[in-house]
Amino acid sequence: MQFATEANPEYNVFAGINLSVSAGERVAIVGRNGSGKSTLLRIMARIFAPTSGHVEWARGTSVSLLSLGLGFSPELSGRDNAFLSCLLLGLSRREARQSLERIEDFCEIGAFFEEPVHTYSAGMRARLGFATALLNRSQVILIDEILSVGDKAFREKAREALEQELSDDRAVVLVSHAEDQVRRLCQRAILLEQGAKVAEGSCAEVFARYAQGPL
Repeated sequence: MQFATEANPEYNVFAGINLSVSAGERVAIVGRNGSGKSTLLRIMARIFAPTSGHVEWARGTSVSLLSLGLGFSPELSGRDNAFLSCLLLGLSRREARQSLERIEDFCEIGAFFEEPVHTYSAGMRARLGFATALLNRSQVILIDEILSVGDKAFREKAREALEQELSDDRAVVLVSHAEDQVRRLCQRAILLEQGAKVAEGSCAEVFARYAQGPL
C-alpha cells in the first residue's frame, strides 16, 4: 500500500501490508513512533486515500476513528464541542443534548466544561475527547491512543468504560503503546516497523518481538 504526501508524492509510507478484521475481533497495532500506526488507522477510516492498494469493508459496515479531540473548535466551549461531536457520531440533536450531562460527569473537568477549549490543558482536552468518543455506535471502532489520558485512576476508569461499550459483534483496531491495555482488550497484535508488518500473532508473541528492537 502506498500513501502519497504533498511534499513527496513518491514516498512509500507502507510496504506490503495485508490486514483483515472479522466481526467482533479486537486487533492491536503496535510499534515505535513514526512506524505508521496512526496513518494506517486514518487510511482504514478512509480519511486518507492510498495511492495504491485499497480498503474494503463489508457492505453496510459503519467505521469510525476515535482520536482524542479530533475536530474540536478551540473557540467553542467544552459543552458546545461535545454537542457537535455527538452530532458527528450520528446522534440526533435530542440524543446529543441528552448525552451532555453524562459527558460532563465523566470527563471531570468541572466549570471548565463551559469554557473555551483553548483554555484547556492537554489532559483536560483529552478527557473531553474520550468522554465524547464513548458514545460511538459504529460496528468497527478504530482507536488511536485514547486510553492513555489523564492520571492512573482516570485511565482505569476510561478502560472500564470502553470495555462496557464493546460487544461480541463490534470489531476494534487499537493503537497503543501500553502492553497491559493491549493484553486486556485484544486477541491478536500486529507490529509495524517503518511502514512494514514485521510480526503478527498473539499479544504475548508480538510484544516479545517488539522488545527485541528494530531489525
